[in-house]
Amino acid sequence: MKKAKIYKPSKTAMQSGLAKSDFWIVEYITDDPGVNPLMGWESSTDTFSELVLKFSSKENAIDYAKKNKIDFEVIEEKKRKTVKKSYSDNFTN
Repeated sequence: MKKAKIYKPSKTAMQSGLAKSDFWIVEYITDDPGVNPLMGWESSTDTFSELVLKFSSKENAIDYAKKNKIDFEVIEEKKRKTVKKSYSDNFTN
């Protein structure tokens, strides 16, 4: 039986905002990745490792995994901590 992880992707280093991160991903976990003898890269003969499914909510992703009898692990998202401060705080001690 395949195992998958369900998670919400974090923003990339090139993004300042949170756009394009309002979805959940179901990604299969590869059992035993090997090393490609020609290039030395990590590779696998398991084609499920290439499959990435996007869902609009965590519940939809979990329902999909349960309906297709996929063992899954949910990785909860970490909340960003924002500190609101005034522009004048840059110049005062």
